[in-house]
Amino acid sequence: MTFAELYGRSATARGEAPGRVNLIGEHTDYNGGFVLPAAIPRRTIVEIAPRGDRGVRAWSAEFPESGTTAYTLGDERRRHDWIDYVQGLTAVLAADGLQQGFDARIESTVPLGSGLSSSASLEIALGRAVRDAFALALDDVTLAIRARRVETDFVGAPVGIMDQMACSLADTTSALFLDTRTLEYSRVPLPPAAALIVIESGVTHRHAGGEYKTRRDECAQAAARLGVHELRDVGPDELARVDALPEPLNRRARHVVTENARVLETVDALKRGDLPAVGELFLASHASMRDDFQISVPPIDALVEVARGVQGVYGVRLTGGGFGGSIVALADRARASAAAERIVQAHNRAHQASARVLVP
Repeated sequence: MTFAELYGRSATARGEAPGRVNLIGEHTDYNGGFVLPAAIPRRTIVEIAPRGDRGVRAWSAEFPESGTTAYTLGDERRRHDWIDYVQGLTAVLAADGLQQGFDARIESTVPLGSGLSSSASLEIALGRAVRDAFALALDDVTLAIRARRVETDFVGAPVGIMDQMACSLADTTSALFLDTRTLEYSRVPLPPAAALIVIESGVTHRHAGGEYKTRRDECAQAAARLGVHELRDVGPDELARVDALPEPLNRRARHVVTENARVLETVDALKRGDLPAVGELFLASHASMRDDFQISVPPIDALVEVARGVQGVYGVRLTGGGFGGSIVALADRARASAAAERIVQAHNRAHQASARVLVP
């Protein structure tokens, strides 16, 4: 349904934001470390029109059966549904001057539960629309910080800042090299000969609670035992101390420490245009996530194994928080599309699976 069909009037503001794929740097963001995401072509679009009261009505094309959902500013209550991301943002933005309600229409091509930040894409797109409609003084970094609070304070997902920063700042032609401690960032152009492949496994995941929270708690315990504020403060030259930690804290910390180093090495390799080196770093990252951080699952591992054997693929890894989601591969641009199709066909045929190509 169009905005006019839903509300009988036209939208006056519009916000867009992409989904993101993380090239490398998994579970490092809430440890104060480095990440390297990029935007993907799939996007979330939000149209809104201010109301004359404090009411909010929202409709999502992803959940048309839910109809229009309504609530009142200042009376946001978690419902454990998609509307929580809308409610969370209006609750957070009250401190920035949001006092007037609105009608909203949401549409997205970022698949849910795919590890590609569908929630952050929604938060940033909605935030941009609200910012424009009500002239709120929020730059893109501040908006990302507010959007993260939606997840941590309202939805209850203990995520880091990477997703929101990526959806707010990243583009599809470069990787966003982000220091999550300082929020300093730079863009690293992707070599012209390279292309990214993103394949959705068909196994969905959730960040609110469960194993994701367990991993975060384990990292905090490891940092405390090592006498540091965050695992970011432990360097690769201190892996002997890390290995002396009790199981599984030693493996959790080892992943974070080595993953931070891999991000820095990947940035250098991309700047040199050394695609085989980047591919090897992707593979090492996946092995670390599988064996040390234990966030991969058999269907993802099977997809990675198929992809690494396809001609034109330099390297491949799980991307996102884990326990399902998607894989990302670095490939030769001229062969990327054909390689992606071969990966999906071979994997689905061998495993009776439903993986699908999202990029390119």
